[in-house]
Amino acid sequence: MTGRPVTLAAISGAHGVGGEVRLKLFGEGVDSLKAHRAFNDGTLTLQKLKDDGKGGAIARFAEVADRTAAEKLRGTVLTVPRASLPPLADGEYYYADLLGLAAISTEGEALGTCIAVENFGAGDVIEIERPNKKRFMVPMRLEAVPEWDSERLVIAAGYAAD
Repeated sequence: MTGRPVTLAAISGAHGVGGEVRLKLFGEGVDSLKAHRAFNDGTLTLQKLKDDGKGGAIARFAEVADRTAAEKLRGTVLTVPRASLPPLADGEYYYADLLGLAAISTEGEALGTCIAVENFGAGDVIEIERPNKKRFMVPMRLEAVPEWDSERLVIAAGYAAD
């Protein structure tokens, strides 16, 4: 799990005329970005970061000199190496660690692949895509996903929709 880069934010557009950019955050607020100075394998160096008061952030990168350069970055995701993130306690996970994992039933039946992790307010939900492209969602709770590791998610009987 340590080799895969983790996306923490995306540039949603330019802010002002001086080269600042607006960020859509995927982590737990601005603080999750402040621990990092370089993004995208060192191609973007963070100089300044502030909360925008709307759930996002405003950032300045050393490599972005003006609004034109900032506008060209719209849609760029900001990634860091997985190994640079804080270690997790037992039972915790980063969303990036679950994406792409094979899902199997408690009986050993291949169910598909985890393609998304969402949180609609009541806890995390994983989305599994079957080989036939049909999808189903499972709450990421112990009774529904009794075990997982770096290679697979085990889905309890009754949670794997047909």
